[in-house]
Amino acid sequence: MNATPAAGRPGRTIYEEDLAVSTPPVAGDGGASSTAERMGFVPGMVVQELGWNSDVDDEFRGEVEARIGEEMVDEDSDEVAEAVILWFREDDGDLVDALVDAITALADNGFIWLLTPKRGRDGYVEPSDIAEAAAAAGLSQTSLATVDSDWAGARLASRKSRSDRK
Repeated sequence: MNATPAAGRPGRTIYEEDLAVSTPPVAGDGGASSTAERMGFVPGMVVQELGWNSDVDDEFRGEVEARIGEEMVDEDSDEVAEAVILWFREDDGDLVDALVDAITALADNGFIWLLTPKRGRDGYVEPSDIAEAAAAAGLSQTSLATVDSDWAGARLASRKSRSDRK
């Protein structure tokens, strides 16, 4: 059982098995929805994909493109993205920089799915590193998902400013 102290929460420990949750199925779908649907992708959404390499899950990519009804845009696109899929591995460089780059084309109410290799896979990124990088980039982790047997996802969104809170 691997434990990590919770960032900014003295005395609280996060256990790895607590992080191995997935997003719940969309209400009313009887649990038969695709991973892309459960992760919040909707028809017509502009989704930017960053960090693509030959090791990514092509089946999941196909699910997302089928769900949104078009191809994902890449880093060269000028479109404002409603969501970003960021494939990231430990040796890809600085995670904070990658997240800041992902925010650049992201709509104000958009979200990022940070997809990283699962524990035991090449390129695994520690959950504490994800939490620290997200906070440094001004993002909050809102949920976790399992993409496939090799990839896990963390949904990140911009923190709300105090004036936005009701």
